[in-house]
Amino acid sequence: AICGHGCKYGECMGPNKCKCFPGFTGKTCNQDLNECGLKPRPCEHRCMNTHGSYKCYCLNGYMLMSDGTCASSRTCAVVNCQYGCEEVKGEVQCLCPSGGLQLGPNRRTCIDIDECSAGKAVCSYNRRCINTFGSYYCKCQLGYELKYVSGRYDCVDINECVTNTHRCNLHAECLNTEGSFKCKCKQGYRGSGFDCA
Repeated sequence: AICGHGCKYGECMGPNKCKCFPGFTGKTCNQDLNECGLKPRPCEHRCMNTHGSYKCYCLNGYMLMSDGTCASSRTCAVVNCQYGCEEVKGEVQCLCPSGGLQLGPNRRTCIDIDECSAGKAVCSYNRRCINTFGSYYCKCQLGYELKYVSGRYDCVDINECVTNTHRCNLHAECLNTEGSFKCKCKQGYRGSGFDCA
């Protein structure tokens, strides 16, 4: 089976037919599936969509059970947690619905961990880290675009000279470089390439 556009988060099952991995959708399995919008809803109380998955959490006064349901808890109501709580050895602890969130100084609300600035993110050399609430994702560096090349997705240099997205002067020539471009004034003209006289 050959899928011309590839299957980003899935596998090729037939001519241009992708079978998406759980949590992804679209013709090429490149879109995140918002499980929180599905019917029936996957969570009893509240749902947080994440890249390729989702997290359940409970309203204040309830405790998140292992099956994703929420059980009424007098102790949770007293602690007043933002995202529900759990009882460990008789001690009540507030929960955060994602590993990219941590309990704030008050031990009740959850604050975002910026994985990009904390150095916890793992992105390949030609991708940059974009922080999101509770997580992060890797995007192509500026001057590169995501393309399906020889059986996989990769960040490929944008040729600004061909796509005409350069800002070179009318009397200058555009020279493509990795991730960028240069402008050089034509013969008989002088200047930076952006201004030629």
